[in-house]
Amino acid sequence: MTVQTFNPSNTQTTSTQATATLALPVESGVSIKRLYIETQGCQMNEYDSSRMADLLGDSHGYVLTTDPAEADILLMNTCSIREKAQEKVFSELGRWRKLKEQNPELIIGVGGCVASQEGEGIQKRAPYVDMVFGPQTLHRLPQMLNQYHDNKADRSTNQKISLVDISFPEIEKFDFLPEPKVEGYKAFVSIMEGCSKYCSFCVVPYTRGEEVSRPLDDVIAEIVSLATQGVREVTLLGQNVNGYRGDMHEGGVCNFADLLRLVAKIEGIGRIRYTTSHPLEFSDELINVYAELPQLVSHLHLPVQSGSNPVLAAMKRNHTIDVYIEKIKKLRAVRPDIHLSSDFIIGFPNEGDAEFEDTLQFIKDLDFDHSYSFIYSKRPGTPAAELPDNTPEDVKKVRLSRVKEVLKASTIAKTDAMLGKTLNVLVEKSSDRQDGALIASADNTRLVQFIGDTALIGQFVTVKVTDIRSMNLVQAELVDA
Repeated sequence: MTVQTFNPSNTQTTSTQATATLALPVESGVSIKRLYIETQGCQMNEYDSSRMADLLGDSHGYVLTTDPAEADILLMNTCSIREKAQEKVFSELGRWRKLKEQNPELIIGVGGCVASQEGEGIQKRAPYVDMVFGPQTLHRLPQMLNQYHDNKADRSTNQKISLVDISFPEIEKFDFLPEPKVEGYKAFVSIMEGCSKYCSFCVVPYTRGEEVSRPLDDVIAEIVSLATQGVREVTLLGQNVNGYRGDMHEGGVCNFADLLRLVAKIEGIGRIRYTTSHPLEFSDELINVYAELPQLVSHLHLPVQSGSNPVLAAMKRNHTIDVYIEKIKKLRAVRPDIHLSSDFIIGFPNEGDAEFEDTLQFIKDLDFDHSYSFIYSKRPGTPAAELPDNTPEDVKKVRLSRVKEVLKASTIAKTDAMLGKTLNVLVEKSSDRQDGALIASADNTRLVQFIGDTALIGQFVTVKVTDIRSMNLVQAELVDA
């Protein structure tokens, strides 16, 4: 097998103009080509997968399917944050291999962060994979597909040629993506790529590159387009989203606080979220925006990773617990109803009993809502991978269980406290649990069920919570029409 490093200059650039629909009418006599995408990992990958679908729908007429067995192209958008991520990828590829044996014309592509890490190694281990592309080169998929077909048509060689492009062309990909197509009333908008913080445990700088912010005009134009399609809530995405610094057409740079102010002015956008943020970039100006903008939800996800200063230092987070606490105090002063979530890594190298107890107490003191907690796993190529993993696995599991127990209790308590409260919610769909009921979402991510007319779907309404159904679902009654 010959591995060919993909060169976009060797292929004809495909049109990125958006079309009205991806579906091809059966009666037209045109064979429908189907695309299956498996998405692993974070919201950034969800966003990227949706753009892959837009790209291949516009350029080659592919229609999404939920059944890999009926697909003409299988794409895997991978994540390398957790341990054994590569093994998960190759395990799934093993299942896809059987589909390719049944259908030799099937095209298999691997993208995302594992693709960026492994590159040509993916074909060496799984030679039936046809294309490998990184997070920053997904916009070249149409051209790679064209090159794949050109190579296949070239009978001058019997060797299989596979395409690999895991380069880092910075923000180029956004210049070639079509206008997003959406279903529903929420949408993700990627405003920057990469991260330059280089936490000792994290692979993101190596798989997605250094921080690069999209130009302000491009971000605003995308959100305006989404709003005209009926989107009412946007989530701004970035590995270090509050570090956004986008160039402005008149010169100068727009910071994240000013971006939020501009997004809030877009007609139709009634709710703004963002993830994932970093404490170092959580500035006083950003805190003040919470006092200014009712569109900015009363929920913040601000990863801290540990409640122990020695562990934070080993993680190279470059802030202390006191700094984090001070920022949250300022935020709660202007938004007393803020719901706070975070990320916690349990069992980081040299986390002893004292460091863990500090973390557990920190979680209790800060009164977090739902948060994400994980046992530490080494990521190849990161500085922390060289540290001794000196905490027994059974100890890590016990610690994780204790953290999750505290967090679960906090989540339940905060949901219970919603009883009798009046909420402004976004109505999203009809309920499949109760006839005549609708499902809406609250600022704090809880789902809200209430009786109402389907004409309310896509609107913000006010409801009063009348019952607690679960830690994530409440019952309510409509208090305005």
